[in-house]
Amino acid sequence: MLKKVSVALIVLSGICALAFNTALENENTAENIKEGNDEATELGMYEPIVVLELFTSQGCSSCPSADLLLEKTKKQFDKEVYALSYHVDYWNYIGWKDPFSKSAYAEKQRKYNIKFRNRSNYTPQVVVNGKEHFVGSSAGKMSSAINTYKKEKSENQLVTKEVHIVDGNLNYQYAVKGPIKGKNIRALIVLDQRTTSVKRGENRNRTLKNSNVVVAEKTVTLDVEDGSMTIAIPEIVNPTEKISLIVLVENDDYDITAAHKQQVERT
Repeated sequence: MLKKVSVALIVLSGICALAFNTALENENTAENIKEGNDEATELGMYEPIVVLELFTSQGCSSCPSADLLLEKTKKQFDKEVYALSYHVDYWNYIGWKDPFSKSAYAEKQRKYNIKFRNRSNYTPQVVVNGKEHFVGSSAGKMSSAINTYKKEKSENQLVTKEVHIVDGNLNYQYAVKGPIKGKNIRALIVLDQRTTSVKRGENRNRTLKNSNVVVAEKTVTLDVEDGSMTIAIPEIVNPTEKISLIVLVENDDYDITAAHKQQVERT
């Protein structure tokens, strides 16, 4: 009789130990899943963005078609796409100085092309989210890129607020979610549209309409999740012209991880 009781106690103890270990394993598994989900949220669970940076020039005969495509794309995908037009200066030697051109924008393009292992700058060139490039007049590649990147989650989320103009400066506050280590915040003042009569160069005697023109840019290290910035409105912008503030988050490899745009109210 005693032997039978002892066996029963041993069996019961084993069952209890097995149940305890199973519960412990389930708890650890649940915790690991939670940590994994938290990490996934941190690394890329925010809304997708599509930032199109067109490098163009009024002195380039191949660029007007790309300018028109960028404008059309902006209108078609206004909520999904951040359309930016950077005017480079290396076409100015032909005889027409592009009023929007800056050497800093050509240098920005050069850094992208070093990243892409491309031999040199060219126009028109579109860079998407800082990750790939193609000829800016290619409607097919533009559509394909938009369809691809509007499905990819972003590493960060960015919002701007308290946007106002004081003494010719555009002031705003920002808030960033997601990892910020090793990242920068880039503020842009973007001119909605302007028409120019080109007198010389490859586009002489043509009237060009440029949209989404970057007229000012400022990049600083992203040290805090919530902060404020100031960027000067350049003299090239007329008081009656429509402008927007577009703010980007990018990493050290120029990948763009967040974006936000807001039209600036001017009095």
